[in-house]
Amino acid sequence: MTTTGPGRRPWSRLLPNTAPWHSSADFRLVWTSGAVTMLGSVFTLTAIPLQIADATGSPLAVGAVGAVELVPTVLLGLYGGVLADRADRRRVVLATEIALAALSALLLLNALAGEPRLWPLYLAAGCAAALQGLQQPSLEAMVPRLVPHDQLMAAGALLSLRWSTVGLAAPAAAGVVIATAGVGTAYLVDLATFLVSIALLARLRPLRPLRPALAEQAPALGELAEGAAYVARRPDLVGTYLVDLMATAFALPIALFPFLAEELDARWALGLLYSASAAGALAAAATSGWTDRVHRHGRFVLLSGAAVGAATAAAALGSGIWAVLLCLAVAGAAHWVGDTFRAAVWNRSIPDGLRGRAAGTELLIGAAGPALGDLRAGGLAARYGIRAALRTGGLACLVGTGVLAAALPALWRYDDRTDPHVAAIRAATVPAGNGDRHPDR
Repeated sequence: MTTTGPGRRPWSRLLPNTAPWHSSADFRLVWTSGAVTMLGSVFTLTAIPLQIADATGSPLAVGAVGAVELVPTVLLGLYGGVLADRADRRRVVLATEIALAALSALLLLNALAGEPRLWPLYLAAGCAAALQGLQQPSLEAMVPRLVPHDQLMAAGALLSLRWSTVGLAAPAAAGVVIATAGVGTAYLVDLATFLVSIALLARLRPLRPLRPALAEQAPALGELAEGAAYVARRPDLVGTYLVDLMATAFALPIALFPFLAEELDARWALGLLYSASAAGALAAAATSGWTDRVHRHGRFVLLSGAAVGAATAAAALGSGIWAVLLCLAVAGAAHWVGDTFRAAVWNRSIPDGLRGRAAGTELLIGAAGPALGDLRAGGLAARYGIRAALRTGGLACLVGTGVLAAALPALWRYDDRTDPHVAAIRAATVPAGNGDRHPDR
């Protein structure tokens, strides 16, 4: 744990708190398996659009992949939330990981064929989105069962650090591998990483529901309604979802990057535009030790959302590529801060029996926001120009976050030292071995 003491320098308090890594072997397994899987998945996410573009020469055909992925993610993500609260979360994650490995094998076989077909690419993209929708709520809901309650903030920061590091390094590695060895090698890398991840996840102990009665009932819309009703009764939770939606729908201008690079006469920097946000997030994650000393999580969720909007609007004013990259990196760092404190609110205050369904709602927002953002940015850019789309999106995020702060004061006031939901879970936790704490609910 990174705290000051004899022989420690004050700046060391900025380093990430690694206590969850040391206290829980299961957390180490989940962290490592996720890093390995994410690395391989980036190879596939890079290879599929490239194969479609080479085969069709159509931007519309490439864009259709997003449409194929969105609906399964939304529908199966909601059901995955119910499943995470009813079933052994380890079993759900392991089963879906095996199925995802099978899809990678299908893509590899298709790539090695004399004339690769298009339909397996779309089929694999849709099925992978469905499987990830089933898997993600269980993955997120298992973390509070793996580490002590007082280490959840540090665990979230370490998971974000993993995402930032892979998000920065993997795209470049995938590009080099595909350019030199072809898309077949990219799918082979993805398959190999899945096999490693499966071996790691198989070592996890079972994570069965803490309320067995839930597991005995048949999944029903009533369980989804129960989760939605719980979220609706918590304006602080509603606020965390809406701030995330504001940031991704208004201030995530990924669809504009190719045109922005052209406008700035910097086509060589397109890769830098894609990685700038991840670089900012990585810098924030690498200096995340301060987050353990923050208790007003809701306030930081709102402030970070405003910062994302302001940085995106500022990018529209940048006269050169380096100014734009700096603004995007600041936006990425602010988004990381918001994600970290959002996760802290969710993990510390939502009962275990509802955590999966809450994660399903989060997945729904996470899938809808970027899709809406691409549509908004592309439409405005076509009509009013690239800079106008950037500027209006950033300002909308900034103003919208301010409106949410005024309309949902419970989020601004949220303090994990005094929040009754956090207190109830903290009071109900009991040691369960290996850093595990099991709330009664």
